[in-house]
Amino acid sequence: MVKCLTLNTHSWMESDPLHKLQDIVAQILKEDYDIICLQEINQEIVSQPVQELATYSEIVGTPTIHQDNFALHLVNLLQKQGKTYYWSWAYNHIGYDKYHEGVAILSKTPIKPQAVLVSDVDDEYDYHTRRVLLADTEIDGRALTVVSLHLSWYGKGFEGEWKKLEEELQGQKTPLILMGDYNNPTDEEGYQVILSSSLNLKDSHKSANIVSGEYTIKADIDGWSGNEKNLKVDHAFVSKELEILSSQVVFDGNETPVVSDHFGLAISFK
Repeated sequence: MVKCLTLNTHSWMESDPLHKLQDIVAQILKEDYDIICLQEINQEIVSQPVQELATYSEIVGTPTIHQDNFALHLVNLLQKQGKTYYWSWAYNHIGYDKYHEGVAILSKTPIKPQAVLVSDVDDEYDYHTRRVLLADTEIDGRALTVVSLHLSWYGKGFEGEWKKLEEELQGQKTPLILMGDYNNPTDEEGYQVILSSSLNLKDSHKSANIVSGEYTIKADIDGWSGNEKNLKVDHAFVSKELEILSSQVVFDGNETPVVSDHFGLAISFK
């Protein structure tokens, strides 16, 4: 069985982020996830770079990892508890005028990462700039391709971003696991585009043997100004050959604490 987690962390924009980091660590230690996909992984532009990173795989053209990189903090805290994760980070754009913002993948097994520009623009000063992070890895002797993504809204760039990602993944022979913040609610237009994709994917939350939780954002948050609904915009779409055992919303204030303006999603499959 393989266990995965995805979470839009909201990173250093959260109140009391160091405490919430500890909450995330506690959940990872408890569930022992094989793969973790993270979005809004930030570091201050002016903070100090780190020179030696034992389990980090750098992508050419990506800014140097800084001491306050949110994923680095997470990896270091897990390492102190005896859990080693290999990881990488793909840079998207400048967030909140002060951060390098990107997406990350953590894996218990070594990874071969690649960043793919899916937006029409490539300008760090333009928040429309989007890269997804792909990582090939092997778990229990099975090759997998994992994608951590943070896409745009339908009608505001999503269609072109998805088309480019779809083209990149065409012909991929290994099973796909695409996890992240899609900014497209369940059953709406962008969601239907994904389900009708030639990549032949299924939604973990519609196909799992055990399903828990219905939504991952509540009302009015960053990027959803004026929203009054509870929506599920964080998804795991996987190759149909994978049997999804469970798909559960986490960090929702029930069995696990709220750590971000998004709830997380945990899946298991075989």
